[in-house]
Amino acid sequence: IHYFSVFSYRLIQSAFVDMENMLDLLTEQVEVQDVAEAQDLKLTSGRVEFDQVCFSYVPGQEVLKEVTFAVEPGQTVALVGPSGSGKSSILRLLCRLYDLQSGCIRIDNQDISKVLQSSLRGCVGVVPQDTVLFNDTIGNNIRFSRITASQQEVELAAAAADIHSRILELPQGYDTEVGERGLKLSGGEKQRVAIARTVLKQPQIILLDEATSSLDTQTERNIQASLAKICTNRTTIVVAHR
Repeated sequence: IHYFSVFSYRLIQSAFVDMENMLDLLTEQVEVQDVAEAQDLKLTSGRVEFDQVCFSYVPGQEVLKEVTFAVEPGQTVALVGPSGSGKSSILRLLCRLYDLQSGCIRIDNQDISKVLQSSLRGCVGVVPQDTVLFNDTIGNNIRFSRITASQQEVELAAAAADIHSRILELPQGYDTEVGERGLKLSGGEKQRVAIARTVLKQPQIILLDEATSSLDTQTERNIQASLAKICTNRTTIVVAHR
């Protein structure tokens, strides 16, 4: 009885801590806000332009200083450099997860700070290094990028990401639970789910943030082949160490 009392007390204590953390999160102020009368991004070709962009996470410690470049519609550009050089920050800024200190980022000649964030992010697909999966079915994890997608569309996206056959081998197919953060899937399988999400979303702009850096050589080659297919005729920015 004593053991179960202590165990129950610890569970309740842990639940209270989780609740406090959740309440703290809910009361956080939104740092990046839409400007008054912000309009939808009117995507035409997918041209991306950074114009004299300066950015820092901490005042006085610039991560990016007067960065200027352009990615033409359908072009693939690689950002290569050591950790901490600001490569991933460029992708975060393009998704407007942060505001700039100065300069401007444009998509099809539209300043992204003046468009609705929801419309901006709806045009951009991201395949991160560490894919976030939910404790849900593999089908719903793919459908996360477009929740109105039909089962056929989900399966076509999975096929494009070269994971459809593997899903059919799972105990419940597309209804197989992947576990917390996708623990029931391998690293390569999780990355393919992320690619399938991007395929399903059908964005004009694709951002790859070291999407294959933690995988073995053969898996990396297979995933790169899948990525090459979906990036064709789409504006693509790739972040890599090598």
